[in-house]
Formats: sequence, structure tokens, C-alpha cells
Amino acid sequence: MAVAPVTLSNTIVTLEPIALTHADDFVDAMDDSVFAYMPMRSSVRTKNEVRRYIEFQMARPSTIVFTVIDNATNRAIGSTSYMNIRPDHHGLEIGSTWITTPARGTKINPAMKHLMLKHAFEELNAIRVELKTDARNAQSRAAILKLGAEFEGILRNHIIMPDGHLRGSATYSITPDQWPAISEQLLERIG
Repeated sequence: MAVAPVTLSNTIVTLEPIALTHADDFVDAMDDSVFAYMPMRSSVRTKNEVRRYIEFQMARPSTIVFTVIDNATNRAIGSTSYMNIRPDHHGLEIGSTWITTPARGTKINPAMKHLMLKHAFEELNAIRVELKTDARNAQSRAAILKLGAEFEGILRNHIIMPDGHLRGSATYSITPDQWPAISEQLLERIG
């Protein structure tokens, strides 16, 4: 399984490799809720902080980071990643996902997840795609279940959050046998 930067697109969103050219849009897209459940160690609000965030994302090992472009506006409205890539075991995680508040609950998330899952299962031949979120993040947990991912449990004391909270990570997965039904359901949601 050879995972490399790629651009993925459908009628709703385009996922392209993250770049500093997205910084201005990210400044407009971010609000205080974006990283509430992510282990960010510093603020990401000003243009300089956003530039540092993008540079950090571009340098992450075993990770392909995408910028989420809303095709209706041609603006960057978030980011998502293939992370914890395990080529020898044909697995990866979809994570570090955020989208601007106005895009939540729209067709954006199912459209981008369809692109990523389709690429993972049909092009990369993944045998497992994981998704994790803070166990306290009810909205994210509901969205992952709505995708059709299977809940596997809570990784207790998984991550130390910036405020010292020991985050439990709710863990989900999708396997190739689930993908056809999930694909159909996602296409119905975005169609």
C-alpha cells in the first residue's frame, strides 16, 4: 500500500494537499470550537499561527494532510488527514478532521469521507480504516456512526490534552466488506 499526496474531488468538495496558500481561508474558517477536542498545544487563530499550523501539518510523518475546498465557493473550509498510515498492514486512520462551523451538518462531511474512503478501499486496497475522536465529543461520535463505522471501544487515557485532561479516544473502524453499503449510503446523502 503506497500512500502519496493526491487530489480527490467530487461535485461538492475537493481535497488537495495542504499548502501555505490556504492560510488566508483558514484564518476565516477557524473559530474557537474547531480544535476543542483536538490535542493542539498552541492557539491557531492569527495568520502567523495558521501558517505554523500548516507547516506542522505538512511535516507530520506517516500522514497525508488535505485541505477541504468547498467547490461552491472555491474556498478552503477545513482540513482532514490520512494518518497513522501502516503500509505493511494495509491500514490507515482518517483523522485530524475539522470544518468551519457553517459547513457542519451539510453535505460537506459525507462528501469528503466518501472521497477518502473510496480512495482508501478502491485505490490503496486498505483492509482497515480507523476513525477516532474524543469520547466526550458527542457530535463527532454521532457523525462517525452515521457513516456506518463500527464502534470498537474507548482507548482510555489515550492522549493528554493541553488542559491536562486524560482523553479517552472513541475508536471506530470500517473494513472492505462494509465499504459497498457505506458507499451507497454516503452517495444517497450527498446526491
